[in-house]
Amino acid sequence: MYQKRLSEIKERKAAIAKEIEVADEARIAELETEVEQLNTEEAQLRKKLDLSGRIGAAVEKPEAKDEAEARGRALKEMRSVKIATTGILLPAHQATDIKPSFNEVSTLIDRVNTRYLPGGESFDQPYLTGYGTGDYTAEDGTPPTAEPGFDYATITKTKIVAYAEDSEELEKLPAADYASEVERGIRIAIRKKITKEILVGDGNAGHFVGIFSPNATAIDSNTDLSITAIDKDTLDNIIYSYGGPEDVEDVAVLVLNKDDLKTFAMLRHADGRKVYEVIARGNVGTINGVPYIINSACNAVSNPSTIAGSYCMCYGPLANYTMAIFSDLEIARSTDYKFKEGMIAHRGVIFAGGNVTAKNGFLRIKKKAAPVGGG
Repeated sequence: MYQKRLSEIKERKAAIAKEIEVADEARIAELETEVEQLNTEEAQLRKKLDLSGRIGAAVEKPEAKDEAEARGRALKEMRSVKIATTGILLPAHQATDIKPSFNEVSTLIDRVNTRYLPGGESFDQPYLTGYGTGDYTAEDGTPPTAEPGFDYATITKTKIVAYAEDSEELEKLPAADYASEVERGIRIAIRKKITKEILVGDGNAGHFVGIFSPNATAIDSNTDLSITAIDKDTLDNIIYSYGGPEDVEDVAVLVLNKDDLKTFAMLRHADGRKVYEVIARGNVGTINGVPYIINSACNAVSNPSTIAGSYCMCYGPLANYTMAIFSDLEIARSTDYKFKEGMIAHRGVIFAGGNVTAKNGFLRIKKKAAPVGGG
């Protein structure tokens, strides 16, 4: 009886192997289930034969039991396994890694001056506005006043939050570590927000004071430089327009849009030689030796749709911007909020703020309207 059924199982699996070659996905799933059942039955029959001392009369070799069990385990694990010499199952496979996307966070966040002030509500940074000048005086005359000038920039606490949800199936079933990637995404989302706010934060209550903000009171708007386009003189105009009348600064960094960097790189002299030597290293690099950082929060001078008066670049030592960290970045995970739906919530929060903390610490470059007629 056992031998007859083993022969039937063998014949049926051979028939399944042929049918799989022409079956659609739905039918293949049905056949896989049937193969699991046949393998289970076959293993049970061989065990009975072994116990009754009649294993030698089985249709296949004694070691076929182990092979059947191995095939059964493999099918349950959804691996490709051979069920006969003429056919192969084709279940789906899943990678154990997650391919990354392009970088979305400018390194500007890592280059500014950072102060760790846990538990604080605000931070005042004094800065020097200038020195007085001596003058002649008569023998008994009153000496001229030459006191240094001081002011301060206030950094207030802001709350930046990022939230994400994923399902319990996403965390438990796949081979790839989606849960860790979701938490990593929370950190990236918060850094992405802050690095843009360093430039464009409007300075209103609960917001960063960005370099381009009118609330960055350390910067005199009369020092802003306006340009209509990027040309062979642009970099020199920026370098020599920044700083005081006695020095040309040599530790400054240019922050700009990638499209403007491309324009610098593609600009040519009449004979075809490059006007600027651009060396790119990911998010940073140099233009004729001048360091730059790409930040997509900058408008592009080279973009025709950029409105006149829009800020497009800034130039200066990055230490002239201070970011205060009032708390560590905290990422919490909860299975309670949407327990019924089987959703897992992730929430990240940080308390931080920022402001320009040096007198005219940055030269801001605006787009200037082109002359009428293009001349």
